[in-house]
Amino acid sequence: MSAMSTPSRLWSNSRYVTWLVSDTAKALGGGLATFALPLIALQVTGEPAQAGIIGAVGMVVILFASLYGGVLADRHDRVRLMVMGAGIGGALIAGMTVLIVTGSLNFAVLLGVEIVLSTFYGLFDIAGESVLKDIVPADALGRAQAANQARDAILRLGATPLGGVLLATGAWLIGVAMLVSSAVEAIAAVALGRMRRTDRISSRSAVPDRRTERRDDEGSTTAVTARSGALAEIREGVSWLMRRRDLRPILFTMTAVNLGFSTATTTIIYLLQQRGESPAVIGLLGSAIGAATLIGALLATPLVSRVRAGTITIVALVLPVATVGILPFTDSVPVMIAAPAIALLFTPPLNAALLGYSMVAIPTELVGRVRSAMTVIVSGAMPLAPLIAGAGLSTVGPAVTLGIAALLCAATFVLALCTPALRSLPAEAGWAAHAAKFTDAGRVPASVR
Repeated sequence: MSAMSTPSRLWSNSRYVTWLVSDTAKALGGGLATFALPLIALQVTGEPAQAGIIGAVGMVVILFASLYGGVLADRHDRVRLMVMGAGIGGALIAGMTVLIVTGSLNFAVLLGVEIVLSTFYGLFDIAGESVLKDIVPADALGRAQAANQARDAILRLGATPLGGVLLATGAWLIGVAMLVSSAVEAIAAVALGRMRRTDRISSRSAVPDRRTERRDDEGSTTAVTARSGALAEIREGVSWLMRRRDLRPILFTMTAVNLGFSTATTTIIYLLQQRGESPAVIGLLGSAIGAATLIGALLATPLVSRVRAGTITIVALVLPVATVGILPFTDSVPVMIAAPAIALLFTPPLNAALLGYSMVAIPTELVGRVRSAMTVIVSGAMPLAPLIAGAGLSTVGPAVTLGIAALLCAATFVLALCTPALRSLPAEAGWAAHAAKFTDAGRVPASVR
């Protein structure tokens, strides 16, 4: 974008608005499932350990499935995958609802349902995320990610009480609500697919769209050749990501800060439970975090378009250092609730900036695999949080355990401060030009040209 050009108007982009409707419906259905399925499992089995096994297996399955989901997103038309995913998801949810209504659920059946749903979400979620690269210009991707952050914050605040009301009335209503969400998702995805192909603006990305070049030169509608096999294509995406000096720090920063913060919040929850605090008091932690996230999400849009992403990153990482850093030295419940919430105030702008920039930097033909690799690496460290919290409380006590969490947050801040490629990230309008400086370090593999 030239210095005199006007930034793209996000909300006048009908394809983005249609995509947002579809993705919001999908996110609502996923939020209801995340809330309700563990509780349904606990009701059916009566065993917290069995319910925990079901949830843990689902987390592992969705991580591995998302790697292959990235391959699908790069091989095939992403909007068609959105439509297909909505249809298959609706069928799976209908089957789950029938099992609930007929009283056919037990541990084995619930485990099977969790595996099937997790596989489905892993395979198809990344396609919807990757479509953003095709429908939103590079100079608006930060604001698109900011809007997504606000949407997610609202859904986190609303999905839990909605799920609670539906579950209290009847577990089958969860299935009905998820079916309605799938229907809205499918209708919006079909509408997106029917919009004029000339609206596609991926050619304005920082890296040339070799999928489009191949289609023009060879007359083929296949986006990516499958000759190298899925595993080889996954390796290509991971290898490309690790060669990019501008994206590696983003990956490590998001992984470390998420682990540090998750360790702190999990430790607080366990500690409050051990001290005999009521569920209502413990629930205040989630409410405070949700409210802070919503406030931060509302700040994200003006910040990513006006403030350098490097500055947003440094400020966002200072807050966890300051707030989590005081937790080892206090046993005050109000402080334990307020500190994590304050720590998260700038997390939505941070996510919008780093995810938006990475979307600009990744070539269209690799965006599915690279984004899925980033998700797996960042999320793959999260199971360590309850392990650190549980083992720490049992062996060295809450102060040392919270100190470990504070050290993780501090190490992340130091890493960002000492990484020029991260500190130098510009505001949204300059992302494409900045990403282009690193293009040679992350050449697109020949198998996908």
